[in-house]
Amino acid sequence: MKTAILTDSASYLTPMEAAAMNVKMLPITVIFGEEQYLENVSITAPDFYQRLHQETKLPTTAQITMHQMQTAFDELTAAGYDEVICINLSSGITTFFENLSRYAQTVTTIKVYPFDSLIASAGEADLVRYAQSLVDQGEHASTIMPKLTALRATLGVDFAVDNLKHLLRTGRVSNASAFLGGLLQVKPILQFDQAGKIVAVAKERTMRRALQHALQDLTAAQTAADYPLQVTVIDGNAPETSTQWQAQVAQAFPQMRVLTSHIGPTIGVHTGEGVMGLLWSRDWRTEAASLGQEAEA
Repeated sequence: MKTAILTDSASYLTPMEAAAMNVKMLPITVIFGEEQYLENVSITAPDFYQRLHQETKLPTTAQITMHQMQTAFDELTAAGYDEVICINLSSGITTFFENLSRYAQTVTTIKVYPFDSLIASAGEADLVRYAQSLVDQGEHASTIMPKLTALRATLGVDFAVDNLKHLLRTGRVSNASAFLGGLLQVKPILQFDQAGKIVAVAKERTMRRALQHALQDLTAAQTAADYPLQVTVIDGNAPETSTQWQAQVAQAFPQMRVLTSHIGPTIGVHTGEGVMGLLWSRDWRTEAASLGQEAEA
């Protein structure tokens, strides 16, 4: 039995990291007017944010097609894989998972296991990394899928956009009407709910206040958990702010693993430039290292 892991470019693994892990990553399409680009293939994050400033008509996205998926399945089958776990964008913000779940039933050359990340960006990426680490340990879909579900249950995120106009334009905030009164002038705190939808949960006046809000939620999450957490600082073309957030997170949680991730074109279409966030989950790397030490002993 040979198991593959597949994801999309909204996970924001770099192409180099995906290749090093032997993970297949498919690009999502970004559309400026009549021009279509494949994320990380024909448009990079710097190119995207530059065009975001220049274009009068704001961009959109198109999800990965089942034709693209079938091509990937054929390539994996030719490479000797028997099954593939597909970890993709939250079903709360795209119909891709629903479409793939239906299509998977028609695929006969390889067993397809769709997994709903219920999140995006760094959360999606870490589910991919975890799944591939389990594959590397000799596990297969039958044991990996429930472990992914367990890790997903530990995920939490607070993120703040510089302004809400992009999320409102693309309809990605499910409770926007309840918050519209003053959100355009503040930094809304957003989360993914249990259904994987983006919801606004609070308002802060500045990114500094948004960070304090996120740190309070991270503290509460660590207090409630009986396992160590890791945290990822996420930014959308805001490297200086990211550096500041990393330092403050490290100071507040000196024992916690602090990682970084960046928002590129696919998610940037919906959030705009300047988005910042903290995403946390069970620190499975520490857990894996402890198990390895026990095995050696």
